[in-house]
Amino acid sequence: MQIKNKKLEIPVIQGGMGVGVSLSGLAGAVAAKGACGVISSVNAGYDEPDFEKNPLEANIRALKKHIARAKQISKGAGLVAVNIMTAVSNYARTCISAVEAGADIIISGAGLPLNLPEFTKGTDTLCAPIVSSARAARIIMKHYKKHFGVLPDMFIIEGSRAGGHLGFNEEELVSGTAKTNDEILSEVLSEVAKEDSNIPVFVAGGVYDGADMAHYINAGAAGVQIATRFIATEECDAHDTFKQVIVNARKEDIQIIKSPVGMPARAVESPLLKRLREGEVFRARKCNGCLTACKKDDSIPYCISRALIAAVRGDWENGLFFAGSNADRVDRIMSVSDLLDEIMTEYNAAVSV
Repeated sequence: MQIKNKKLEIPVIQGGMGVGVSLSGLAGAVAAKGACGVISSVNAGYDEPDFEKNPLEANIRALKKHIARAKQISKGAGLVAVNIMTAVSNYARTCISAVEAGADIIISGAGLPLNLPEFTKGTDTLCAPIVSSARAARIIMKHYKKHFGVLPDMFIIEGSRAGGHLGFNEEELVSGTAKTNDEILSEVLSEVAKEDSNIPVFVAGGVYDGADMAHYINAGAAGVQIATRFIATEECDAHDTFKQVIVNARKEDIQIIKSPVGMPARAVESPLLKRLREGEVFRARKCNGCLTACKKDDSIPYCISRALIAAVRGDWENGLFFAGSNADRVDRIMSVSDLLDEIMTEYNAAVSV
């Protein structure tokens, strides 16, 4: 498929997962197969030697390094995107750095990325807002047209069954009353049609296999975004312990939690979450100022950045392990190539019925 001047042979976007879960190793392998690999920008430099002293410079340096490395791994195949949350500090500089480094797409959510075209317009980098409602898509399109004279190059719908931070309230998530992916897709496509536009829309959140992909494409989507399954791959940048957490997860282990940044999130049960429920507090010795939404005071029980870094390093006792609602279905670690082959085989079987 073609997205403007970009070619995507496999209509699968690998979801951006931070901190450090999806860097150049995973993104490069996904792109090499002809799909879209995604590097998560949030604290991408967590393993740089000067991260504690100079987190911003470490993150920017690491981001550029990982974009270059992912493109090298992909050997010109597929696409290499960067996920940059609007909630991160230094959003503008991070976007500019991603464009300078040659990212094919900037994917942006965790709020409305209303100024994203400021950094992508007139460049070779595509602009891809993440939305969880038709209203958000409508606001973004109107704002982009009015202030930048453009429309988004693509949309990614993130439904309520995704992992990590979620764009729904806790009551909707716990009660199961949040709109389904199908409902949101239909409504977003209607908003896109009003603009007389053919903006491609990808569906994320609870997308597991090729049959799911066939379902959404049949409903009008251009493709899908899949995240959690890519954690359990050989090329994933996370520690093997994190991968095994996903493989071992049971349905009852996957839960909705309240993030220190004030949003609900989905994660796998762990010793850290258990201790937090018992009232323990784990405050950072030093705040790196990574998220604008974080209160950065004694009202938060733990530093989410430190907990996510612990997880990617394989610290079972102190890590926070984000995962989607289908994590319990993952039963083995496999290569990215085998995973995408499996998804495409399932997809082809579903569309031929």
